[in-house]
Amino acid sequence: MKQQQKILVFLATAVGLLILPLLLQSFGNAWVRIADMALLFVLLSLGLNIVVGYAGLLDLGYVAFFAIGAYTYGLMASPQLTDTFPALAAMFPEGLHMPLWVVIPVAAGLAGLFGVLLGAPTLRLRGDYLAIVTLGFGEIIRVFMNNMDQPYNITNGPKGISQIDSFHFFGVNLGKKLSVFGFEVASVSLYYYLFLALVVFSVVVCHRLEVSRVGRAWMAIREDEIAAKAMGINTRNLKLLAFGMGATFGGVSGAMFASFQGFISPESFSLMESVMIVAMVVLGGVGHLPGVILGAVLLSALPEVLRYVAGPLQDMTGGRLDASILRSLLTALAMITVMLLRPRGLWPSPEHGKSLLNVKS
Repeated sequence: MKQQQKILVFLATAVGLLILPLLLQSFGNAWVRIADMALLFVLLSLGLNIVVGYAGLLDLGYVAFFAIGAYTYGLMASPQLTDTFPALAAMFPEGLHMPLWVVIPVAAGLAGLFGVLLGAPTLRLRGDYLAIVTLGFGEIIRVFMNNMDQPYNITNGPKGISQIDSFHFFGVNLGKKLSVFGFEVASVSLYYYLFLALVVFSVVVCHRLEVSRVGRAWMAIREDEIAAKAMGINTRNLKLLAFGMGATFGGVSGAMFASFQGFISPESFSLMESVMIVAMVVLGGVGHLPGVILGAVLLSALPEVLRYVAGPLQDMTGGRLDASILRSLLTALAMITVMLLRPRGLWPSPEHGKSLLNVKS
């Protein structure tokens, strides 16, 4: 009976996720855009969960890989490079418009490479020291992108890169609305289905990693690195693998973000974004996939929902309080309240003894 209930819940969830953008579309595309951004943050949180939740490595510079993926797609699918380098413009007279199948692997591979490069010098660091180094790496990437407009204008500096191509998927342009049997599906809804497919694929990959020998080795390192090394686990290679795999998720998410927005700038990859992604993982439940997804959805959608709360509060004070400050204050209060009441997260992983009982039953 329990198995049948699980199947029914799974089918109901699947149907609900499929029809969600069509329902939100009737209230306006802004609500579908919120759902799109929530799925992007879920993808980012799943990648960071590999580093923080499985391997126990506190990474405060994860947004750097997000930026690397976004700028890789932005440079390969926009007029930025052809406008800067005449030789490249001669090679691609119609502009540099790389297809999806080329850009996504390049963005993922480049972000993964930078993840390994970040992990290599931090192998001996733990805790606060590791957090400080990764935080510095994230800021270095942002400043680097902000200043790469001299002497050659590669990233266009603080002005950002615009005119980025939307995805073309099997002849369908996701940047334009699609008519299906007389029913119009908006561009934001098409992106929703693409992001949803990526999230489902990522969840499957993360789950298989969690129950694999690699995942068990990561968790052994997280619990006690010295004991794991004494048991013969190659902690160096596994740490580098965690950094590389987590960064790959960030690179793919960045490419999706660049295509979805059509514009990127260094302001989109600030330290606050990294902090929010870490908060999503911790708030939901470190190392537990359902909790990570719940935390990402809540923290990405909560500031938008609070717009409707901050407005009336601003009116009550005669406009003396800024709505954006009120939203940040309410979000922070909600996070503090949750962590006080649920210190292990909203949906934490089961304790070791209870999880063994569940496996036996």
